[in-house]
Amino acid sequence: MKINYSILEKKLNLKFKNKDLLIKSLTHKSYNKFINNEKIEFLGDRVLGLVIAKKLLEIYPNEKEGIIDKKFASLVNKKTCLKIAKNIQLEKFLLTFNPSKKKIKIEDKIISDSCEALIGAIYLDKGFSTVEKIILGLWEKKIKESIITEIDAKTKLQEFSLKKFKKLPSYKLISNTGPSHKPVFKVAVKLHNSKYYIAEGSSKKDAEQNAAILCLNNNFDK
Repeated sequence: MKINYSILEKKLNLKFKNKDLLIKSLTHKSYNKFINNEKIEFLGDRVLGLVIAKKLLEIYPNEKEGIIDKKFASLVNKKTCLKIAKNIQLEKFLLTFNPSKKKIKIEDKIISDSCEALIGAIYLDKGFSTVEKIILGLWEKKIKESIITEIDAKTKLQEFSLKKFKKLPSYKLISNTGPSHKPVFKVAVKLHNSKYYIAEGSSKKDAEQNAAILCLNNNFDK
């Protein structure tokens, strides 16, 4: 099946000058041992790191380096790259070894690595300002989440709820399971006229914090 790369370009809102570079960035070594995305991934990883580090320093000019470093690690790790890649359905555009020519599930690591390779290719084809704009667009929600969790999530949710609805959030304990040395608390929280957002934690307090974060992530920009 022929891959229509213009669909991906449309998702990114750009057009590659060098289409071969785009294809190379999405080619795994299992498909082509000699022409693949390994080196471009190496570059993309560094470009992503530079863009995110620069943005975090802009957002937190007075924050301690250790706090910024933790936020940075959560924004550029493989798990986050995988989520970003899935958001643009990057797996549909990857070239991997597939002798049966049937639809196969591509490994998560290959997808997240290809996300970094794509960033490297955009940098090589379009330059830093363009790749910075695209990264910040794709990572916008994740960066916003890092800002939200800067303040205690329950406090932030309370402030948000009072400002918007003039009412406090409503929490309820759903369950407390597991052995006494390793309990699992499940808590739900809702805003006025919203659905319940459910999360777990090793204590009731942790579960409430996690539920508050989930609720904020789904309502903060609305």
